[in-house]
Amino acid sequence: MRFKLLRRRLTISAPRMKVRSAMPWPLRWASAAIVLGFCGAISLWAFELGKEIAGVDNGDREELSRLREDVVKLRQERDRIQSILNTSGSAITLERAAQERMASQLRVLDAENRALREDLGFFEKLMPASGTEGVAIRGLQAEVLSGAQLRWQVLVIQPGKNTPEFRGQLELSFSGTLDGKPWTMPLPGGAQALQFKQYRRVEGMVNLPPEAVVKNVSARIVEGTVSRAVQNVSL
Repeated sequence: MRFKLLRRRLTISAPRMKVRSAMPWPLRWASAAIVLGFCGAISLWAFELGKEIAGVDNGDREELSRLREDVVKLRQERDRIQSILNTSGSAITLERAAQERMASQLRVLDAENRALREDLGFFEKLMPASGTEGVAIRGLQAEVLSGAQLRWQVLVIQPGKNTPEFRGQLELSFSGTLDGKPWTMPLPGGAQALQFKQYRRVEGMVNLPPEAVVKNVSARIVEGTVSRAVQNVSL
């Protein structure tokens, strides 16, 4: 019987035992609080010691505060400069647009000036020469352009006052060489009807054959079957 009891106490089937402290729980909580407070004090002391070793003190805090104020001022200055740059950029854009408009207006004025000079020369040719009567060709101009094209212009006048209206035709012919051989070509489409009282300016474009070289342009004013005026121009 004793052997069985002894075996039960020495084996796994032995009854469990709990060891309890004889110290009351308020004392245990107080001891834990004392230990935590001691640990906190040691941590605070270590932190302060670390600050002293690292050189972090109240002066550094003031320096940090001053640096923060400087950063704020620098940001404000940056924003002000950026605003000035944006305004300058807008002003430069407006100035460039104004310059482009001015350049465009200058080109238009230059074109108008050239047209006025041409008109001035045109109307100067309207002044009849002394002793001139009837229909006359006062200006025949021709210019070969790139692309095998020729631009021509004829000014026809009828000097005098209270002259009757002229009704006739304008004939043009172009002569020169084509592939090294003599060449002549009339105005494409035939003669142009001409009707005016004092003056008339007629102009147009002609497509030339490839390899054609124009050396002379002839203009003739015809009334019915009668030739009233002829003028030639060499190129």
